[in-house]
Amino acid sequence: MTMVDDDGVYEPVQVHFDDLDAMGLLHNSRYALLVERAISAYWQRLGWSPDAARSAFKDVFLAVREFKVTYHAPIVGAGEPLVHFWIERLGRTSGVYGFRVVSPEREVVHADGYRVNVNLDPATLRPTPFSDELRTAAEPLLQRAAAC
Repeated sequence: MTMVDDDGVYEPVQVHFDDLDAMGLLHNSRYALLVERAISAYWQRLGWSPDAARSAFKDVFLAVREFKVTYHAPIVGAGEPLVHFWIERLGRTSGVYGFRVVSPEREVVHADGYRVNVNLDPATLRPTPFSDELRTAAEPLLQRAAAC
């Protein structure tokens, strides 16, 4: 169950057997995938879709510009960790998500980092300003940045 509070969003994600490496640990490349799945699930519930005809937002062409992960404690085996995320900064055409991958009890931080997204115009592939609708929908994610 997704949890939203003043600290951001806690989105449960699935680690499957095929996400594990030969030692039974979550493969390092899968942490980025877990973050992607968590953020996508959150925005899809708000009505975002990559199909402009179905999306509640005109911002449908977002590209990842930068992704940084620092690993702290491995995830061992399949299960359901949480991805805790928030928006650290929302500029004119880009935004920075902060995130942590944590145990279901929120006691162990497995990894943390940030992800930079750029809003692109689908016709020109150039950065374009975020819509007012997206900015309004992003406000709950900005609370953590305002509190720090």
